[in-house]
Amino acid sequence: MAVRLPVVTVPTSAPMLCAVAVLCVLNPAQAQTQVVKPAKVQLWMDVSTGGIAGMPEMEIPGPPAHYGEARSLHLMPPRIVDIALWNSHKPGTEAVQQIPPGMRMGESLPLVPVQQEPSAGREPGEYSNDHEPPKGRLLVYWGCGEAVRRGQPRVIDFTQLSSGNMQAFGNAFSGRYAADRGARIKPGYDVYPNAREQKTLPHDGSLAGDHRVVGEGIPASFKFSLAGPQDVMPAIALQSRGSLQDRVLLNWDRVASARAYYLHAMATQGDDVILWSSSEIGDSGMGLFDYLSNSRIERWTRDKILLGADVTQCTIPKGILAGQAGTAFVRMMAYGGEYHVAYPPRSINPKTPWEPEWSVRLRVKSHTMAMLGQEPSTRPPGTGAATPENQTAPEEAAKPRSNLPVNPVNLFRGLFGG
Repeated sequence: MAVRLPVVTVPTSAPMLCAVAVLCVLNPAQAQTQVVKPAKVQLWMDVSTGGIAGMPEMEIPGPPAHYGEARSLHLMPPRIVDIALWNSHKPGTEAVQQIPPGMRMGESLPLVPVQQEPSAGREPGEYSNDHEPPKGRLLVYWGCGEAVRRGQPRVIDFTQLSSGNMQAFGNAFSGRYAADRGARIKPGYDVYPNAREQKTLPHDGSLAGDHRVVGEGIPASFKFSLAGPQDVMPAIALQSRGSLQDRVLLNWDRVASARAYYLHAMATQGDDVILWSSSEIGDSGMGLFDYLSNSRIERWTRDKILLGADVTQCTIPKGILAGQAGTAFVRMMAYGGEYHVAYPPRSINPKTPWEPEWSVRLRVKSHTMAMLGQEPSTRPPGTGAATPENQTAPEEAAKPRSNLPVNPVNLFRGLFGG
């Protein structure tokens, strides 16, 4: 039996036609949510470029590399790739990632099963309970410019915190950070580097080209290609000028494929600790030294927490870092964002469920560190090699510098229970 529908008079103007079309699309009775399931085989790749401003990249032998270093403050080796694999068909079964010749790491990398639970790490903003809080105060400044802005600094007096309440101490340093969405490494996962092989990316290594993952239970279709913004990021050519008693000008060359930048400085004045960040919004800024999703990079750049990709300089306001010469340093991040690929591609039909055979998530970043209040580097911005004036033998460069009264890595660890 035919069903008679009511007659509807449709407006003929273009704006009204568009409005009617939108109402039809948004009709709850017609809306349908697509069923999406996680990929049966998942690969995570974290690629990081590190180093010290003004120094050439040097591949100096050191402790064996281990999975997770890409998220750390690594200086040597300067380039790291971390790979994790979850194969739901055969959990904990070894696999191999075939790589392009341009990586200069051989024909393939072994993805070896994790044998035991790693020691529990801490997310940014979490602190251990086995350290006494330091004496003095924490002074927090923010924003690029010639002079300190009104309302700064934000002051936290450590003496007012209970010596037994380390959570309060941790809260003093809390701020924005993105909880990691990566692989939760545990038995059943495969990783690289591993006990069998710990090769790191060489200075001239490139991810560009074809990659393939093979192994028991791995789909034959697991092939993908990387190029352009998915490649390893170059080192940051950061330079600084100015004494700690004056303003400090920081400038750098634009980093290929960088979506945003962030700078953070630390200094000591007696028992006081001074923090400064390039953000227009004040918090400790400690949690931003990590990978960020593309959407978070875009949002935090709009909010002026991060500097835009076209920014190439920032001034630390006058007098913020004044103290004993050599006790101030700055860290800088260049965020390269994320790249996602899955097979088969997601259907545009909401009625078709989507459960990919495999998926890949690649994250890239670059970071550097510089001591402040010293003579500017003679290394021209953007060059990867030392000039004759600053060329140093690798074995000498590997030694701790005697003119640095404080080791910045140790300072971070001592303050935050690392």
